[in-house]
Amino acid sequence: MNQTHEGKQPVTNVLFVSLGCDKNKVDSEHMLSILRRNGFTLTDDEAQADVVVVNSCCFIRDAMEESINTIIELGSLKETGRLKALIVAGCLAERFEDDIRKDLPEVDGIVGTNSYDAIVSVIQSVLATGSGRAKRELTGLCDDSAGRTLTTGGHYEYLKIAEGCDKNCTYCVIPSIRGRYRSIPMERLIEEAKTLAADGVQELVLVAQEVTLYGVDLYGKKSLPELLERLQEIDGLRWIRLLYCYPEEIDGELIAAMARLSKVCHYIDMPIQHADDTILRRMGRRTSREDIERVIHSLRTAMPDIAIRTTVICGFPGESEEAHRTLLRFIEKMRFDRLGAFAYSQEEGTPAYGFDDQIDEDTKNARVEDVMLLQMRLIEEDNEALIGSRQTVFIEGKVADEDNVYIGRTYRDAPDVDGYVFVECPYELYSGRFIETVIDGVNEYDLIGTVLDE
Repeated sequence: MNQTHEGKQPVTNVLFVSLGCDKNKVDSEHMLSILRRNGFTLTDDEAQADVVVVNSCCFIRDAMEESINTIIELGSLKETGRLKALIVAGCLAERFEDDIRKDLPEVDGIVGTNSYDAIVSVIQSVLATGSGRAKRELTGLCDDSAGRTLTTGGHYEYLKIAEGCDKNCTYCVIPSIRGRYRSIPMERLIEEAKTLAADGVQELVLVAQEVTLYGVDLYGKKSLPELLERLQEIDGLRWIRLLYCYPEEIDGELIAAMARLSKVCHYIDMPIQHADDTILRRMGRRTSREDIERVIHSLRTAMPDIAIRTTVICGFPGESEEAHRTLLRFIEKMRFDRLGAFAYSQEEGTPAYGFDDQIDEDTKNARVEDVMLLQMRLIEEDNEALIGSRQTVFIEGKVADEDNVYIGRTYRDAPDVDGYVFVECPYELYSGRFIETVIDGVNEYDLIGTVLDE
């Protein structure tokens, strides 16, 4: 290894790869901060990496394959570069440790989902002995006192407010690899949010496996409205956004808080997964089609401008053609502002894995295409209705190779998953700036606008 400029101790260069969801991204940012505080140097150069950490995902088959392929690709650096240690953290490590050790010999260390604060000790063990492991019971919370190294550009950030899930949907592996629901104490969240705001974060995106149950385990009641009230008071924050809200937990108190608090975006991510009552029951969901429709009506009554995002699963075992058509009719009726569709992934260890009447991949993929073609038509119609409207846009950067064109988002668009606004402006705009824009065109999911004179 190379030496520090003082020549006192070797520098260990760590290449860090974070895969999967935004909850995983938060864990990765904590690990990055722990590594930096313990004298490790972070690098993006594979050729200079002494250690590689892959924070993995295995929520569905595609995510697992991406994690495995990434591990194999980076493991080859042991032959072509200076790599001495390959660590796998996160969901794949938690769920498939034995398989990793048997089938991926390039992996030297394992860090479970509830042990990421032990990343330094695992790396040190691997460098000293050739192997290392940290996996705790899926109870309690990791020590996050080292803070976070932000990876989003610093103008928006995710705030993970809880870990684990108690819902036990029949298709989902999360409870087995993340544990039961554990809320992060409110005071800890408020201090973290204040730190983020002081560092320039203006948009805070609240995430968990299930955001709307926040506080039940700690305070004996759903406490998300109170958390929103306290976040509203933090100077520097301008937008607060909610992701992963189960429809059965969205009640009048939460809706009233969203409508009342000026910093809370009129936006909600509410995964419904399906609209056919038989399929919803088989999924272990706790809502009916009527329940979902009632919640949507309540949200839109309180906030007529609310943007509702959802996700649906196509090709769940036993989904008939009629059930699929029921889903399509419901999507057309509800006109969700944002929607993602996924083919059902048969995950070992879940109840649905053993269900009869599994559906073939071609049918599942065809049904996903049906849903997304319908959603494309609906959102194009809705976007065209926005032409001529005035929108506040949060600028994220400049479009490469385009003069005076910038990219941003409205309150209707969450980072990374929704659409963008491409804004033409004759003067320079910096990332993190909010500007007023008039919408004068559409391009599928995206809007095109012109900055208004200040």
